[in-house]
Amino acid sequence: MIALDRCTKYFHRGSVNEVLALNDISLTIDDGDFITVIGSNGAGKSTLLNALAGSFQLDTGSININDKDVTRWPEYKRAKLIARVFQDPLLGTCPSATIEQNMALALRRGKSRGLGRWIKAGERDRFRRDLTTIGLGLEARMQDRVGLLSGGQRQALTMLMATLVRPEVLLLDEHIAALDPKTAGQILALTRDIVAEQDLTTLMITHNMKHAIEFGNRLIMLHQGRIILDVDGDGKRRLTVDDLLQQFYRVQGEALANDSMLLT
Repeated sequence: MIALDRCTKYFHRGSVNEVLALNDISLTIDDGDFITVIGSNGAGKSTLLNALAGSFQLDTGSININDKDVTRWPEYKRAKLIARVFQDPLLGTCPSATIEQNMALALRRGKSRGLGRWIKAGERDRFRRDLTTIGLGLEARMQDRVGLLSGGQRQALTMLMATLVRPEVLLLDEHIAALDPKTAGQILALTRDIVAEQDLTTLMITHNMKHAIEFGNRLIMLHQGRIILDVDGDGKRRLTVDDLLQQFYRVQGEALANDSMLLT
């Protein structure tokens, strides 16, 4: 289980550019939850994932992952528990290293690692089997440098690498946003398969409301650093895109009305 308790994060605090990115957020995530995360630009979606990953220290609040208080853990230490796939296919891999070298690095996540003549025959066999499952022919290109791959191939490889060692939490930060629709569909199908096969606790940011409804067992909507909707089970299955839009416009309207009252 993951528990965020009253987490608050400001950026540029005390300056004219001050932003309240997380506003006293509390959230409990059960083992095996697949949560889709939606919200407008600046709502706090990526900040929420960055807080879990340890990209910065919170101003207030705490984060607990499976009975471990990780609030003060730096990002490299949390990497033992957390895997992440970013929007940019260029992130998450080393372009100058080969496919098998990248996979070997991923296999050693959280351990002492480096490049050299250290890939074992058994590991190479495993990499080949795992690559076969994604159906892109990369098992025949294990000596190719990752920088030669297309964006879709690279993102599929990144998904595979992120889960070679089963993480406590998988964070997907708009991981299909930079891909064409056909490739995005393939990566989403791969995501669904990997998450289901390993029963991974997952948070997936998306701007596509249809995907937010279709994928996962739970949906949360953020607005101005707060969770304004948290729905799962039958409630999520009954959701429509119109429902989500109405919720967003209602909250946005309330915020505008409150701002107007402050100015009068």
